[in-house]
Amino acid sequence: MKLLKDLLYGVPIEQVEGSTNTAIEHIAFDSRAVQPLSLFVAVPGTKVDGHDYIAKAVADGASAIVCERMPDSFVEGIAYVRVKDAAESLALIAASFFDHPSRKLKLIGVTGTNGKTSIATLLFRLFRGLGNKCGLISTVETRIGPKTIPSTHTTPDAVRLNALLSEMLEAGVTHCFMEVSSHSVVQHRVTGLRFTGGVFTNITHDHLDYHGTFAEYIKAKKRFFDDLPATAFALVNADDANSGVMVQNTRAIKRSYAVRNLADHHARIIENQLTGLHLSIDGHDLYARLVGEFNASNLLAVYSVALLLGEAPLDILTALSDLEPPRGRFQVVRGSGGVMGIVDYAHTPDALKNVLSTINDVLGGEERVITVIGCGGDRDRAKRPEMARIASALSALVVLTSDNPRSEEPMAIIDEMRAGIAAADGGRVFVNADRREAIRQAVGMAKPGDVVLLAGKGHEDYQEVKGVKHPFDDAAVLRETLELLHK
Repeated sequence: MKLLKDLLYGVPIEQVEGSTNTAIEHIAFDSRAVQPLSLFVAVPGTKVDGHDYIAKAVADGASAIVCERMPDSFVEGIAYVRVKDAAESLALIAASFFDHPSRKLKLIGVTGTNGKTSIATLLFRLFRGLGNKCGLISTVETRIGPKTIPSTHTTPDAVRLNALLSEMLEAGVTHCFMEVSSHSVVQHRVTGLRFTGGVFTNITHDHLDYHGTFAEYIKAKKRFFDDLPATAFALVNADDANSGVMVQNTRAIKRSYAVRNLADHHARIIENQLTGLHLSIDGHDLYARLVGEFNASNLLAVYSVALLLGEAPLDILTALSDLEPPRGRFQVVRGSGGVMGIVDYAHTPDALKNVLSTINDVLGGEERVITVIGCGGDRDRAKRPEMARIASALSALVVLTSDNPRSEEPMAIIDEMRAGIAAADGGRVFVNADRREAIRQAVGMAKPGDVVLLAGKGHEDYQEVKGVKHPFDDAAVLRETLELLHK
């Protein structure tokens, strides 16, 4: 049990009605989660305003309310606290409620458009391989040592996030690696956390449906580094033109990594094949199971973080050589008939270009790339024609299909994608809104030696249509189809 006055330490308060000596046993920002002795934080949202549920929260047992607008009347015995920003206050209160778990372990945040999941997951596996008890918070899953919890968001809400970090501490975790999305920064989900270090991968066209402009998207990413303490490190990818912008106001120790440009840590690709990479990292040889320049960059970021956390170079390189890519990130699916399948989460133009360029770089003269791709509904529409343009430019054949159409009509999304297809390329582009049938069509057109790329969904094991999530796993469907059509 906590006292409200203790939880409010550090929270900018504008008005108080009632006693702050009130006992608090739970924190809720969803009125449906309110229990007796809960502190209910009324957060204004884009669709639902928590202030509309204050009366319900009190009726359900809340003993205190934190809000941006006071209600018209007060209930005796209930504490009301008015703040300027309820979302920020929620994060600060959650950190206090769980006794600031982020201060008691090494917490590394990874942000950027692409590579967050790969780097965070590889760091988790690397440090676990080096004998540490580790935690992971990613788009794919949350890991607390051997325990696995499926993820619903790239970065959980502030209450859930602090609860997970607290659980990690109880389990003996010493290092936690987590993805930090731009949404989570703007929505204050990571406010109040103390990071040991932050990693910037890159920034390209994405999430403009939420942020509005590319400048605002950059600003959201930059805010993460602005808030790092002076004791932390800020590691940026010097191959990205915006890396300097990210750290221009940070108090953290600045470090950089790059494959193409000068940096504190550098990697050179000696050999790149579908079986793996041969790299020189800071003058050391590394043979890795990952493929492509983007994975060379990811491996270098992991190496750099490990160095900054005090690990020995030889130990790091030895552990890196054993790592495999995360599920749904350049995941190879092999059939028995000579056709290779690859499943990748590439759902931005830059990520798709990287994956297709990597495949083309390692193929011979006769092998072809056949790409199956869609775009998510209720998301950034501006990238749809660009995704289709890149797919057609870098593939021999393309099948446009559904991703997660959500509330939109699949064919309406596909029609917007088709706007990016040049007239001369139309004969190489096919349309099949049924994703399972699209995969079957692509595999059916493939010849031995060809590569079939399924882009966009990666690790996801569902397809969301009209608000309903239907079971669908790209890797499983691809594996079944390869065995059926290419025995």
